This record gives sequence, structure tokens and C-alpha cells, in this order.
Amino acid sequence: MDLEKQAAPETHDEGDHLGAAPYTPLRSDAFELSDIEKIASIKKDVESIMQTLGLDLTDDSLKGTPNRVAKMFVQEIFGGLHPDRKPKASTFDNKYKYGEMLVEKNITLYSTCEHHLLPIVGKAHIAYISNGTVVGLSKMNRIVDYFAKRPQVQERLTMQIVSELQAVLKTEDVACVIDAKHLCVNSRGIRDIDSSTVTSEFGGKFKRPETRRDFLDYINLTTKFEGV
Repeated sequence: MDLEKQAAPETHDEGDHLGAAPYTPLRSDAFELSDIEKIASIKKDVESIMQTLGLDLTDDSLKGTPNRVAKMFVQEIFGGLHPDRKPKASTFDNKYKYGEMLVEKNITLYSTCEHHLLPIVGKAHIAYISNGTVVGLSKMNRIVDYFAKRPQVQERLTMQIVSELQAVLKTEDVACVIDAKHLCVNSRGIRDIDSSTVTSEFGGKFKRPETRRDFLDYINLTTKFEGV
């Protein structure tokens, strides 16, 4: 199995393509165990950690924790590691000839810092300019969610989202900005609860200052809907 091709989309030879985004580091045997086998193994490891900490695993509140944590790791917060869970991004012809940028902003993002396995919580903002193809709006949210559901660093996550959409839409003209809080900073170490981290990746026309400025202006628009 070619894990690099599983972890990120293949490149395409158009113009100044960024190349494949950085791959999530995976071993060659990453998918040899089934989800059930992984859950059973992780459950034992969590039990060992809790016992080492001196916790009483016979207590009603704690005895189910190892299994819950193991299922959460495999099926939820790290579910984006498995290529079989990659969302199918349906595309359509841009029959209405919409030629301006399309912006999907304020996409809720939950990920996990790979250095301390603590949450990353924030918003992703995505834009693209159609090259004759458009993608369903919800698919952009699903792509963000897929790459977020793995141990991550924010820089890599931002690049993976852009690279995937470039491959899906067959255009370089994709941009992403992520603004997120890292609980490894907010809840431990320096414990700075106010700081957040902003990363960006701009492809194709979004490298032009005026196009980038338009995108950032769209992000800053206040959008309010009564009763929604």
C-alpha cells in the first residue's frame, strides 16, 4: 500500500501546483489491524496508564473509561487516519459560469495536537475560483473534518485541505485560513487562554495580493441571520 498516496491526494501537473501537501506520518503497517483489533489493544494501554496513575478501575465511574477512550481514538477523533473514511467529493459542471470566488467561512474545526494529544478547536475558512468545476458546499466541511480527525499540526492541516481541494476541483485557485486555539497552550505549559494560532495557504490566483485581500475581506464580513 502506498501510504503517501493514501494520506494526501496525488499531484497534478498544472501551472505552479504546490505539490502534494505534507503527509501525516504513518508506518507501512498502519492499516493491518482492524478497527476492532485496534480498540482492543488501545483499551489495554489505557487501562495500564490509569492503573499507573493509581486510579481504581473497579469504580463504576472509571471501569468503562478504557473502552470508551479506545473507541473514541479509533472511530472518532483519529478516524481521519484511515483512507477508507475519506469523503467522496462530488463535483459538478459550472453551468452558470460563476467566475468569482466562492467562500465557505466559519467551518467549525476540531482536531488534536500531535505533540500532547490535546484538542485544537477553531474555524476554517476556504475559498476557490472555479476552473469549470464546482463542489458541493458540505463536501468542503467534510474535507476539513476528515483531515482534522487525526493527530495534527495546524500548518500541515491547512496545506492538506488546500491540496485536496486543488485535486478535487482541478484548479490551483484554492485558499484556506485557519484560526484555532490549542489546548496544549491554553490549558498547560504557559496556560495562555487568550492566544490563538492563525495559518494560511494560498494557491494560484490567491497568491495575488488583491485576490488574497478580497478573500480576507469576505472572511471578516459579519453574517447574521434572524432565527437561524
